[in-house]
Amino acid sequence: MSAAALPNRPAGPWREAHAHLMLLGEALSLTELDRCASVAQCLDFIRQAAAKARAAGPGAWARLTGARVEAWAEARWPTRAEIDDAAGDVPCAVMSFDYHHVAAGTAALRAAGILDQPAELAPLIDRDARGELTGLVREEAPYRVWRAAPEPAPAQRRGMILAALDHLSAMGCVEVHDLHSQTWLPDVLADLDRAGQLRLNVRLYPAARDLAAMHARRAAFEGPRLRLAGGKIFADGTLNGRTASMIHRYALPIPDHPRGHCMVSPAAMDEAVRLADGLGLHLAVHAIGDGAVRMVLDSIERVRPRSRGWRIEHAEIVDAMDVPRFKALGVTCSVQPCHLLADIETLSKYLPHRLPRVLPLRELIDSGLKLGSIGDDASGAEPGLVFGSDVPVVRANPEDSLQAAVFRRRPGEPESEMIAPKQAITLDEAWACFAPSRS
Repeated sequence: MSAAALPNRPAGPWREAHAHLMLLGEALSLTELDRCASVAQCLDFIRQAAAKARAAGPGAWARLTGARVEAWAEARWPTRAEIDDAAGDVPCAVMSFDYHHVAAGTAALRAAGILDQPAELAPLIDRDARGELTGLVREEAPYRVWRAAPEPAPAQRRGMILAALDHLSAMGCVEVHDLHSQTWLPDVLADLDRAGQLRLNVRLYPAARDLAAMHARRAAFEGPRLRLAGGKIFADGTLNGRTASMIHRYALPIPDHPRGHCMVSPAAMDEAVRLADGLGLHLAVHAIGDGAVRMVLDSIERVRPRSRGWRIEHAEIVDAMDVPRFKALGVTCSVQPCHLLADIETLSKYLPHRLPRVLPLRELIDSGLKLGSIGDDASGAEPGLVFGSDVPVVRANPEDSLQAAVFRRRPGEPESEMIAPKQAITLDEAWACFAPSRS
């Protein structure tokens, strides 16, 4: 069967197991760079966004999302000088598609305090050969820039969340898991639920640092459609940024970080596991590289939590030795196969020696993971393999993940372009990974 001839997916409701509702609602109102193919085009979009910001009045920003620089003609970010020239006096920030990098103009960097070169962010702020700030910041620093823009008013937040939910519902989604939930989000969702406007089941995963506080007040917002499920923590960065933690070196590594970057120490990971377990909850851990995946599995093996439902999110590269450990340790593998379609250039450029270990779905299923099962205490199910999109990092369309999981390449490409063809699964298996929870 040709990769261009993906049959219609089976009919029925589906679950989005990895989404960011506020970011999705916000993205629906911002300039999206999914059609951008070069720095020159990006600068044109910036000029248009800046013009709209000026028309909106004083204090408005030009914020653009979805930059996929590795696929641009120049394979580079616009510089601070280029952004300043295009945006003029309007603060401007350009967010990467994976939400781990921002390129910003001088006004935006000043508003975020980046021009003061805070010591704690120094490793995350890019500089040129003369030591000048290029405008690019990475990992934790982008949100300092992004959130320096005026916060949406509570009424705007409600509208953005409702827009995100309606966007997913219109595509047949009946359940969504919000990863890295804001502290105010439960109240907004509970208000929508009381108003009869919450048409999806929502499971919340706030940052691990906010988990205890949200757990303490869960009775005020939980209901049949809304539940606190666990916490979220980041173990590593991204493949595009070469900050995903790898067991082996990148082909073209970042200086001083040849195998990427761990964002949490093993001791801190253990402490986060104990914290969640003490509350009777679990963690969903962002771990893209095989080094991060192994670190998380090691932590769960050391701590041996009593609660169930532990999740590793993304798991884009998994070493063969670690595949059977998911089932053995009761860990659900929550992946977004659609990322394969977006990451082909990055994988081929930076990890050509690890391509056979990209999204080992066939091995994970054969190891005993149950299709579509979260395996938490509420459901009583076994740990499994579940699919999502990471929207708005990529679009929330199951067909993208079906394409990647079944054909392992983009539509229309020949079989010679398949990434890890031995890891392909069937269409029915892939669709089963979108099955909604029973609880």
